[in-house]
Amino acid sequence: MSEAREFKHIGQRTIRPDGYDKVTGRANFGADLSLPGMIWGKIHRSPHAHAKILSIDTSKAEAHPDVLAVVTASDFPAIQSETIAVGEGSEDLFDLTRNLLAADKVLYHGHAVAALAARSERAAAEALSLIEVQYEVLPPVLDLRAAMADDAPVLHQDMFTEGYDKKPEKPSNVATRLEAKIGDIEAGFAAADVIVEREFYTPTAHQGYIEPHACTVRYDENGQSMIWCSTQGHFDVRARTAKILDMDQTSLKVIASEIGGGFGGKTTVYLEPVALLLSKKSGCPVKMVMQRTEVFIATGPTSAAKLWVKVGAKKDGKITAMQGRLAYEAGAFKGSPMMPGVMTMFAPYDVANVCVEGFDVVVNKPKVAAYRAPGAPQAEFAAEMLVSELADQLAMDPLELRLKNAAREGTQTLYGPKLKSVGLVACLEAVKNSPHYQAPLGTPQSGKVRGRALASGFWFNMGGQSSVVINMNPDGTGTIVEGSPDIGGSRASMQMMAAEAMELPISRLKPIIADTDNVPFSATTGGSRTTYATGMAVVEAAQKVVQQLKERAAALWNLTPEQVEYADGVVHAKQGDDQLSVREICQAAEKTGGQISGQANINARGAGPGFAVHVCDLEVDTDTGKVDVIRYTASQDAGKAIHPGYVEGQLQGGAVQGIGWALNEEYIFDDQGVMENSGFLDYRIPLASDLPMIDTLVVEVPNTFHPYGVRGVGETSIIPPLAAVGYAVSKAIGAPITTLPCSPPRVLKLIQDKA
Repeated sequence: MSEAREFKHIGQRTIRPDGYDKVTGRANFGADLSLPGMIWGKIHRSPHAHAKILSIDTSKAEAHPDVLAVVTASDFPAIQSETIAVGEGSEDLFDLTRNLLAADKVLYHGHAVAALAARSERAAAEALSLIEVQYEVLPPVLDLRAAMADDAPVLHQDMFTEGYDKKPEKPSNVATRLEAKIGDIEAGFAAADVIVEREFYTPTAHQGYIEPHACTVRYDENGQSMIWCSTQGHFDVRARTAKILDMDQTSLKVIASEIGGGFGGKTTVYLEPVALLLSKKSGCPVKMVMQRTEVFIATGPTSAAKLWVKVGAKKDGKITAMQGRLAYEAGAFKGSPMMPGVMTMFAPYDVANVCVEGFDVVVNKPKVAAYRAPGAPQAEFAAEMLVSELADQLAMDPLELRLKNAAREGTQTLYGPKLKSVGLVACLEAVKNSPHYQAPLGTPQSGKVRGRALASGFWFNMGGQSSVVINMNPDGTGTIVEGSPDIGGSRASMQMMAAEAMELPISRLKPIIADTDNVPFSATTGGSRTTYATGMAVVEAAQKVVQQLKERAAALWNLTPEQVEYADGVVHAKQGDDQLSVREICQAAEKTGGQISGQANINARGAGPGFAVHVCDLEVDTDTGKVDVIRYTASQDAGKAIHPGYVEGQLQGGAVQGIGWALNEEYIFDDQGVMENSGFLDYRIPLASDLPMIDTLVVEVPNTFHPYGVRGVGETSIIPPLAAVGYAVSKAIGAPITTLPCSPPRVLKLIQDKA
C-alpha cells in the first residue's frame, strides 16, 4: 500500500449514521426495552468482603405476593472448570459462575448471593430484605501486598501457584507466575554506566462508563430464548450464557442494544444468565438494571498493581538492560491482565537485554475486567517513570533519550515477533516539532509550581473473527450487516470503507449491527480490533459485490466479466458505449440470478501495533496539593485515520481517562473491605471543566496488512498519561511520585515532607 494513495471517502469527516438517533434520544440502550408481562429482577448482595455462607433462606421472599421467582447458585447446572476467551483475556467458566451467584463463600463486598423477580421494580427492591443469609465472617485480604504474604488468609484452598517447575506444597493467593526474557539481563546491567530502580503502585480504578449494566430477557422452553443487553460482544454473551445454563446456542438469540460506554468493562456477563433463570422460573420476561453503586462494587474494575523496575544505560543514553517485576490484583478470582502487562512493559524500546516477571494475585475485591489496553497502563507507567528519571540522571532531553532507544522496524519484542513498520519514531518526531514541546513551560503564579513530562505507550491491537454481509437493494442502495457492536463510531468507519471499495456515495450504504441469528459469528468489540478486522471483512464483502455487479452487467450484454470494468458506481463495456449504473443493475437483478450480496467471514491476522507519545504541562498548588493540567498533547500512529474526527476523539478520550487515573481515581475501602466511594460524587472522574483541550497529532504509518493501512487506535492512548502526568508532578514539586493517584492529600504530604 502506498502512503500517497488518494481516497475519495476515507479520511473525510462524515456525519455518523447513528448520530441523529443518539442526539434525539431515539436510540435504544440496555434499559430501554419493555416487553408485555415483563417483571423486574434484583440481586441480593453480600455485606461482607470475605465470609462463608452458612445458609440462605429465601422462603419469606418467595411468600411475598409480588415475587414470582427466586434463584440461588444451586439453580445453576453443575459447571466444570473450563478456560474461555473474554475480550482480550480469558476466564474460568467455573469462576464466572461463582461470580454470578456465590455458592459456599462470598469473596468481596457486593458479591451476588441470590436474585429475585417481582411485578415491579419497587417490590423487587423491597423483597430483597426478606432473603436471609447466615455468614461466618472471615478476615479480608484487601491488597496484593497483604495477599502475597506467607501468613495471608487464603481465598481458594484449591489454588496452587502455576508457573513454577514444581507444584507448591500449599495453596496461596498467587494464581500464576510468568517470566519473559530476551538476552542476558545480568550482562546488560554489568555493561551499564548508570542504573536506576524504583517501586511503584497503581490503585484499583473503574472504567467509568455512564450506562450501567442492563438486560431484558425472555425464556422460551419450546423455542428460542432472547436476551437484549448492553454489551461489547453479543456472541460472547450467547456462548457464556448457553454454557452456564447448559443450553444449545441455537436456542438463544442475543441482541446488542446501543451501548453507553464499556471500555472493556462490558466484555463479560453479570446479569444475563441470572435474569434468564428468573424468567424460566417465573414464566415472564425479566428486566434487570444495575444501580450505580452496584456497578462500582460488583462489576470488574481494573487491577491495582505493585511494580518494581530497574533500568541500566551507558553515559550516552543507550539503554543496556531493562527489568521489571509486576504483581496485579485479579480480584476475587484469578485472571488479572498480568500477562499483557509483562508483554508491553518495555515494548517502546529497542533493548537487547530484557526480563519481566509477573504475578496474578487474588484479593477480596470484585473480579477485575478489561479496561482499555488491560494491564499495559500500569506496567508502562512504571517503565516510563523510570526512563524519565534516567534522562534526568544523564542530563538528557527525555525525548532524545527515547528517540535513541525507540522501537522500530526490526526490533525484537519481548512477546515474540520482530516489529514490522511502526510509527513510534514518527510520533516522537511529531511531538518534538510540535508547538507544545517547543514552547516554554511558563512562569506560574505565586504559590504554584509547574512541571512538564512526556511518556510513550504501546499496545498490540487485535485481529480476530469478523463477519459482514452487504445486501444490495433494487434501488441500488446497500445494507452493511455486521456483528461488531459500535462503541466508538465504527458504523461510520464501515460505511466509509464500503463506499471506498464500491465507489458509491456514502449515503447509499447503511450499516446495521445484527443480532446473533442474522450474521455469522463476530468476536467482541475490544482490543482495538473493529475498524481493522471488521473493516477488512467489509472491504472483502464490498469487493465481492463489485465483482457480482460486473458479472450481472456482462450477462445482460452477453459479455464475459473480463470484458467490462467498474468505476464510480457504473459498469462500462471495455469495447463500445454500453454502461449500467449500480441502480440499473440491481433493478434487473431478477433477470440475472437474483439478489446481489457479498459476504465475508474472516479471521484477521497482522493487526499493526500501536505506539503513542504524550506530553503534559501541569500546575501544582503548593498550599493544597491540587494538580491542574494546563496543556496536553497526544501523538499516535493510526496507520490510516479512516475518520480523523473519531480517531482524534479516541486519542482525547484515552488521554482523559489516563489523566483521571493519574490524578484522582481510586477505589477506597474501609478495613472490612467495604467500598466507601461507590458513586461519581466520590469516585472522581475528570469533567470537561477540569481539563484543557487535548491537542492531537495523528501520525499515519500504514499497516501493510490492511487494505487501507488501518491499525487500531482505541487503547494505546490511555497508556502514556499515567507517567506523563506522574512525572510532571514529580518535576513540579521536586519529589518522586511512586504511588498513584496524585490526589491533593497525597501531593500535599509529599510537598510538606520535602520541606
